[in-house]
Amino acid sequence: MKTQILLAAEQAPNPVLPHPSEIILGLVAFLILLFLLWKFAVPRFEKLYEERTAKIEGGIEKAEKAEAEAEEALARYKAQLADAYSEAAKIRDDARLEAERIKEELRAEAQDEAARIIAQGHAALQAQKAQIVAELRAELGRNSVELASRIVGESLEDDARRRGTVDRFLAELGSGNGAGK
Repeated sequence: MKTQILLAAEQAPNPVLPHPSEIILGLVAFLILLFLLWKFAVPRFEKLYEERTAKIEGGIEKAEKAEAEAEEALARYKAQLADAYSEAAKIRDDARLEAERIKEELRAEAQDEAARIIAQGHAALQAQKAQIVAELRAELGRNSVELASRIVGESLEDDARRRGTVDRFLAELGSGNGAGK
């Protein structure tokens, strides 16, 4: 019996080790599968990988190019902005200078106009003064002749006499005023 158990044990398959025909069949199936994958699937995967790599690299190049264009546009924008600021400052300075020039011209015109008005006023005053002095002299002359004829008691109707008398009176009156000043 012991021998029978040993024989039966030897003929029973080992649950850990597969049967040799299964190993060979598994190995052949694995090699066929490996050949099919290598022949058909791997080239497709390689092609897809290369396309994907090209897309990624193209995207990176496009991104770098877009970034360079954006930086260039930003630099142009900053330059234009700086030009605009300097132009605005120049226009502001020119306007300020023009305003100062106009203000000075208006001030000079106003001063000239004021001087002209003052000169006209002085001329008008001098003319009025001369007219008033002439009127006062004539009035004074008439009053003087009338008073003198009352005092002297003779008629001073003669023009030559009257003028001489009036001129003497005014001269005496003028020298009296000159001494009183």
